[in-house]
Amino acid sequence: MFLSKLPPISIGWLIAIIVLFVIAVGISFAIGYIMRKKTAEAVIGSAEKEAESIIFEAKKTAEARKKEILAEAKEESIKTKNELEKEVRDRKNELSRQEKRLQQKEENLDKKSDFLDKRGDLLIKKTEDVDKKLKAAEELLNSRQSELERISGLTTEEARALILESLEDDLKHEKAVLIKEYDTEIKQDCEKKAREVIASAIQRCAVDHVAESTVSVVTLPNDEMKGRIIGREGRNIRALESLTGIEFIIDDTPEAIILSGFDAMRREIARIALERLIVDGRVHPARIEEMVEKAKKEVEQNIKEEGETATFETGVHNLHPELIRLLGKLKFRTSYGQNVLKHSMEVAHLCGIMAAELGIDPTLAKRAGLLHDIGKAIDHDVDGSHIELGVALCRKYRESPIIINAVEAHHGDVEPESIVAVLVQAADAISAARPGARRETLESYIKRLESLENIAGSFDGVEHAFAIQTGRELRIMIIPEVVDDDGMKIMAREIAEKIHNELEYPGKIKVNLIKETRAVDYA
Repeated sequence: MFLSKLPPISIGWLIAIIVLFVIAVGISFAIGYIMRKKTAEAVIGSAEKEAESIIFEAKKTAEARKKEILAEAKEESIKTKNELEKEVRDRKNELSRQEKRLQQKEENLDKKSDFLDKRGDLLIKKTEDVDKKLKAAEELLNSRQSELERISGLTTEEARALILESLEDDLKHEKAVLIKEYDTEIKQDCEKKAREVIASAIQRCAVDHVAESTVSVVTLPNDEMKGRIIGREGRNIRALESLTGIEFIIDDTPEAIILSGFDAMRREIARIALERLIVDGRVHPARIEEMVEKAKKEVEQNIKEEGETATFETGVHNLHPELIRLLGKLKFRTSYGQNVLKHSMEVAHLCGIMAAELGIDPTLAKRAGLLHDIGKAIDHDVDGSHIELGVALCRKYRESPIIINAVEAHHGDVEPESIVAVLVQAADAISAARPGARRETLESYIKRLESLENIAGSFDGVEHAFAIQTGRELRIMIIPEVVDDDGMKIMAREIAEKIHNELEYPGKIKVNLIKETRAVDYA
């Protein structure tokens, strides 16, 4: 219908229009293609120009950097070359100086060699002269010896023996004189200082001492109390003895009961329990057991307090609590009648005073003195000597090596490794040896005196020996025909050394040899 409305056009014109349209479209495509190609060619050309420019600049920059690096390398090479040349010059100069010194030394050695050659020739000449003189002297000596033998009527051997005997007597005399001089000089220096230190320590040390025994006495209000303490068929006293381990002696002593036992702590427990029973008035096995338990607790508390008091009075602090308790136990331990706690406190004070006089730490010395007998607190309960136990306790509670060595060396079992150990030895001897400090058994006392006399009697020339002044002096009577005056001094020294090596004794022993003159020494 649409075609029917169009004006009539011939088919030829329609075909021509269509052909023209197709041609126009083709031309427009061709023109567009040509324009795009030109544009792309222009862009590619511009990019190539820019790439060439960048490459050119890069080559230019690289060339400049290359020149710069070459310049730096050349400069560094020149600098290194200069340094090497300088070092070579210095080495050459040093070698030159060393060569000059060596040359000078060679010249000096040549001069010395020439001088030594001359001296050697001179010595050879002198040696020949000396040989000639010696030969002449030997001939003269032989002739004189023959003349002396003819005049004296003695052979050479007899004359030599006579001369040696005379020389031995002279040397013996000189030896005795030197011993006396050295002893006098040493004693003047050492004893003066020792006397000052020890005297000052003893004077400044004031510690109470109580002579301990093996019995304690409990006072009764009346003799009727004895029957109550014994109890029906002795049950009360048996209970007391079994619980305390102490023997109760009830005899004719008025208003008193004797407690006997070697353990001072048990005696103290028994004494406190018995006194409380007396005050309480109720004496029967149950009450006895209760009082004994209370007495044990009180004694344990007293032990702790005594240990703390000892550390406070001596100024020794920071001790392990167990060591403090063991110190308190020493109150109930005695040695030859001397209270060990009081003895330990006295040794601590003496050590502190002597250490201060000598410029040593007094606190360390006091600590060593206070702990030196700590092993005696447990030697009733544990096997071993009090020294071994004391060393074990000090190691267990981490005491210093100086304290341990002082404890171990205070009886000379090992060598002291510090001045503190030596001070403990001295203070222990002072405390034990002062008159009245300790009681010796009669048997050991007599044995010590006999040992001193036997040692003196073992020497040739001893007529009699007497130990006097409780063994503090050994008086020896000498046979004049056997020992001369010079030999007395040597014998006194030998006897003193033998006593020192073979006997254990407190303090000093005076060795006194008596003839027409006296020679005195101390061991």
